[in-house]
Amino acid sequence: MTTEKAAAAPPSLLYRLRKVLREGLRAGLKSCLFLLKIAVPVSLAVSLLNYTGVLALLAGLINPLMTLLGLRGEAALVIVTSILLNNYSAIAVVQTLEFSGREVTILAVMCLIAHNMLVETAVMKTIGSSVWKMAILRIGTAIAAAFLLNLLLPDAIDVNYSAVTVGGRVAFGPYLYSWLVATAGLVLKIVVFVFAIMILQRLLEEFRITYFLSRLFAPLMRLFGLSRESSFLWIVINTIGYAYGAAVIMDQVKGGAMRPQEADLFNHHAAISHSLLEDSLLWWAIGVPLFWLVIPRVVLAVVVVWLERLRRHLFKSSFRVGTV
Repeated sequence: MTTEKAAAAPPSLLYRLRKVLREGLRAGLKSCLFLLKIAVPVSLAVSLLNYTGVLALLAGLINPLMTLLGLRGEAALVIVTSILLNNYSAIAVVQTLEFSGREVTILAVMCLIAHNMLVETAVMKTIGSSVWKMAILRIGTAIAAAFLLNLLLPDAIDVNYSAVTVGGRVAFGPYLYSWLVATAGLVLKIVVFVFAIMILQRLLEEFRITYFLSRLFAPLMRLFGLSRESSFLWIVINTIGYAYGAAVIMDQVKGGAMRPQEADLFNHHAAISHSLLEDSLLWWAIGVPLFWLVIPRVVLAVVVVWLERLRRHLFKSSFRVGTV
């Protein structure tokens, strides 16, 4: 009897904490290796483009459009990198070029809205949303956000970031050395934050804090224009990200926990605002204020969802999930 009771006893707190640490470190190592294989080569490629003058030539062609958003032509490279890859790679490019604190803030918000689109849009399609609509929505909202921020942001913003740049025309050796030193600092930041984030995520899951938060946030979903059933998915995409939480999201939808129409509406919100924990902390690590990293995205996501609800109300016969 004693043996049976001992076998049925729940794991101790120390055991659970060790499990969290072990799984978090394992996931962090895997993520770091994957991300650094992208971020470091991208950073080097941009540095070479900058050194040879190719980047300046391209920037001059795009500069008129970027000026409307309060940015210089070089910013286009950051945005394209974000769309095709992720925020880690975009930050690697940002730190390879020299931007003002104001420009970095605008770029951060744009990248947070429109990043990793090839993967994340594919996930949205499996849930039933239109690929083209989600892609246009994210890029269009990113541009709109930049335009509004250019009007609202003060001229000077204190962003504590240092670019990997070398003044004047120098020999290639010193230029490359400067890049190596600064990139080493960036790599260290990525490693520390990825490990910390992965451990925190496992901690939230192990002690069911995620489920508690989902119940707590359920009433807030109505304000966001979403169903109460969306609260758990909202917590998931904002703690582990959209791509990482894809399995959970698809399971909820295919299991019948959410109707296709509500899932599509949820994607309208998630397309603009997700990964409030991980991605926001990445940009915060290079000095961008958290307020500008979080609030504009949440506000724009709420506006987008309510506009979509209005559109569905006015044009009921034209709505079909997966089309428009």
